[in-house]
Amino acid sequence: MNQRAKLNFTGEDIYIGIDSHKRNWRTSIQTRDLEHKTFTQNPEPEILAEYLHRNFPGAKYHAVYEAGYSGFWICRELRDYGIDCIVTNPADVPTKDKERKRKNNRVDARKLARSLKNGELEPIYIPDEDALEDRSLLRIRRNAVKDQTRYKNRIKSMLSFYGIKIPERFNEGRWSGAFVNWLESVSFNRHTGKKSMQYYIDELKRARMRVAHLNREIRALSQEDRYRERVKYLRTIPGIGVLTAMILLTELIDMNRFNTLDKLASYVGLVPGEYSSGDDDDQNDTGITPRSNRYLRAMLIESAWVAIRKDPALMMCYNKLTRRMKGQKAIIRIARKLLSRIRYVLKNNKPYVMAVVE
Repeated sequence: MNQRAKLNFTGEDIYIGIDSHKRNWRTSIQTRDLEHKTFTQNPEPEILAEYLHRNFPGAKYHAVYEAGYSGFWICRELRDYGIDCIVTNPADVPTKDKERKRKNNRVDARKLARSLKNGELEPIYIPDEDALEDRSLLRIRRNAVKDQTRYKNRIKSMLSFYGIKIPERFNEGRWSGAFVNWLESVSFNRHTGKKSMQYYIDELKRARMRVAHLNREIRALSQEDRYRERVKYLRTIPGIGVLTAMILLTELIDMNRFNTLDKLASYVGLVPGEYSSGDDDDQNDTGITPRSNRYLRAMLIESAWVAIRKDPALMMCYNKLTRRMKGQKAIIRIARKLLSRIRYVLKNNKPYVMAVVE
């Protein structure tokens, strides 16, 4: 009587590339020497885990997918099923020329599995769920501010379209309560024009209320044990208020994941881009790198403009820099110095001491 041999993949590595989408995943499974299968499955980690345990019992499973809309819940669930999973930056996945010209879900899944097998992928940092939820509150506020700005721009556009000039008395106090009252008093030939303007004004008021409400929520969050002490220390740095401190803490989350200032500056985007080619290795500075946490970089540059007016050391440094470069470039250098102070404060849990030039 023939007996079926029991499968045993103990000591072998199985590599899984997942091209994740809302309705399905394209999954590619490869061993060290060959491709096992590339297939479409329902977007459920349990289904993949069952397939792997059934077909490759005892093996070590390694999975990867690209960071995107799906967040990190897939990674957490796969790890719960005993699958070593990482999430990688899509821009860091090695791609052949033919893969660029013939891009589809199947190609992407295979590419991920191959790169994982070859050790070519670096995992990105995965925050804990509490940190992600706190970050969501700050990012929702950012979107609310964008909505507010959008309606301000629409109001200004409508005024310009109809040739309605804004009184000079509002040049300094634009968007004050008095200015909004004036907007509501602007007359049009038809009731339709008046209603159109009033619609924008009402939306602006609602956006303002949302921002104000979120500001209160963020201030309350800053007083929780998780943040209180670090916010207090960050606020000793010129240019850093409660809101900026909370953005820093919820975006960076764990300062210890950055071993050096260079790595932190690279994550934020306060490093120059570079392009070099040829035998002479001529280097061309392409300006500040486009790869960044754009939210943090913009916020730090804005804070740097405030800091040079409050911190004599940073003001002196800025003045020296502007003797050999434009102010816009100089403020990038100041933002990096500000980032250095932020890193020191968070790593050492100490307040910032004024008038230290690095």
